[in-house]
Amino acid sequence: MCRVTPDEMLAAFHEQIRLRDRDAEATNVAERDGLVHRNYPVDPHTPGAMVESPEGLGEDPDVAIARQRDFFAARGQRVEWKTYSYDEPADLGERLAAAGFVAEELEALILGDAEAVAVDVDLPAGLSVRAIRDDRDLERIADLHDLVWPGTRWITMRFGEEMRARPDLVQGCLVEESGDGPVLCASWLRLVEGSGFGGLWGGATHPDWRGRGLYRATVAHRARLALAAGYPLLRVDASPHSRPILERAGLHQVATTTPYIYDPAPTPA
Repeated sequence: MCRVTPDEMLAAFHEQIRLRDRDAEATNVAERDGLVHRNYPVDPHTPGAMVESPEGLGEDPDVAIARQRDFFAARGQRVEWKTYSYDEPADLGERLAAAGFVAEELEALILGDAEAVAVDVDLPAGLSVRAIRDDRDLERIADLHDLVWPGTRWITMRFGEEMRARPDLVQGCLVEESGDGPVLCASWLRLVEGSGFGGLWGGATHPDWRGRGLYRATVAHRARLALAAGYPLLRVDASPHSRPILERAGLHQVATTTPYIYDPAPTPA
């Protein structure tokens, strides 16, 4: 049984992660513009600029939104405004769309007790789950990610850089049949220093192996790693495909999150 209620977990997530900008990458510039929290790579051509507003947008939300749009337009930098279903104002998404931001796929914010998830999971015969060890593993994972989400090799490499820089905080695991064959499932654990949360990221399963427990095995593996490091809570931004798997494992949907993208780059003719 979960020792912390979903409402308590959401309150902890809001306080420990959102209000303290702990989703910002360590190398990004992190700053406040009024009530807006934003972080972005110094190089405007590097992906990863983010905005959110966990404290609301004050008396004139449209002005605050326009300020962020214009800031990133001047930099020529693509930015994601990450919204949550409980954010104020209640019509934030509509206001972002009116300002030129484009909504992407809605995801579920899933939180839970790592101890409830860290159970043994049976894999199909011949498969095993293990830690990501080297650049060869990263290349194989990038192949998988590019198959599942074309054009996302850079995400794999970014996680690899984080893992090398802070192996105490960022770890990954993969499922394989053979070290010479393809990676069948891969995912990452990012421990959020100064909080109680471990984030589960990047979960991808080969299309031919879905529905056979591979992703669930990586969730359990990462939950054990989080517990061993002293992080009792898990956080996932879950797709519609992974949400039911996570809920069956004992995690809880506490909100939804929708990214809104503003890209000032001109559309090719």
